[in-house]
Amino acid sequence: MLNAAVAAVSNMPSESPQLRVGLAGFSLEQQDQVRRLLADAGAAGPATWTAGELAGCDVLFINGARTQSLGGDVVRIASGVPGGRSVQIALAELDRPVAVARPFPSRGVGSSYLFDLADPSSLHAVLDQLLEGLQPVLARHVLASQVLEQDTTAGSGVWHVTDGSTVLAVVDLRGDVALAPQAGAPELGEAVWIERPRAALDFPPSYDRRSLSLLMWDYALRTRRDVLPPRYRSGLLFFRRPPRLPHRLLQDGHLLLMRELTHAPASFDQLGQRTGLPAEALARDLGALYLVGAITGNPKRAAQHALPRRPGRDSGAGALASVVPSDLHLGPGRLPPEPRRPEPLDYTVPARLEV
Repeated sequence: MLNAAVAAVSNMPSESPQLRVGLAGFSLEQQDQVRRLLADAGAAGPATWTAGELAGCDVLFINGARTQSLGGDVVRIASGVPGGRSVQIALAELDRPVAVARPFPSRGVGSSYLFDLADPSSLHAVLDQLLEGLQPVLARHVLASQVLEQDTTAGSGVWHVTDGSTVLAVVDLRGDVALAPQAGAPELGEAVWIERPRAALDFPPSYDRRSLSLLMWDYALRTRRDVLPPRYRSGLLFFRRPPRLPHRLLQDGHLLLMRELTHAPASFDQLGQRTGLPAEALARDLGALYLVGAITGNPKRAAQHALPRRPGRDSGAGALASVVPSDLHLGPGRLPPEPRRPEPLDYTVPARLEV
């Protein structure tokens, strides 16, 4: 068992997690400039950087030229895009670092991460600083990738991930994981997995403990790897159970797919037709749901409370379908009702949360 664990870890392909930068107050041209600079920085670093929405970002970049203090720790950041909305933020309540682009506001924003878009080296220096604080994110990504590799052989056991002298992580494949404060991505990449009896399961209080579902969900949203098994692209998919995650972490695509599968099982292609999601986005969202056990390809493991689909919905959005009951159910001399157009499909899902 130990030899298998060592082989599984040492043969794992290395990958860089995606770190997300939320942008506020930048023009479209400036946003493109930031994306180019982030791409350059990620090409040679331990992580890749992507710029996008504020919700779910690891780091917030704000344009100092469009930032106004409203008193205390509250600031308003005007949109850099014509017709866009301003953003109001209570900085003390943020659980992520904030970097400010020149010109810096005279008051209201206290940040040790300052850069100038006209000086790429200043942005690269800030990213290096930010990476120091984001080391736990990188470490969790490595651990999650190892869990994914170990899953086929590890079953549902308890494992110590060790460098030979220190237990860097404790993994319970039925429940939680915990990372040592000193565990870094390089150390975990060279670590060995050792199986332990379930009676020996213990999470040291100083370790960062979280659910296995949360660890794998974060991995699924950061990896560029296709984690959806090939069999999930050909056979029917079923809803199994809601993800054991805070609801705020679910994105529109995940909610939409779960709603579709609670109505009826579907193949990969059918889900694409029903939801309108492109194949790449569909595979990514299904892969995330797969990693947390929300979907299955085994009908025996499907949820028994899945809702029946309304008549006409199996043919896809906007399709006409007869809802006429069988003539066997009509009384003598009665005519069947006129066919009617089914209700349009409701693809409404909660809007993304904003910072």
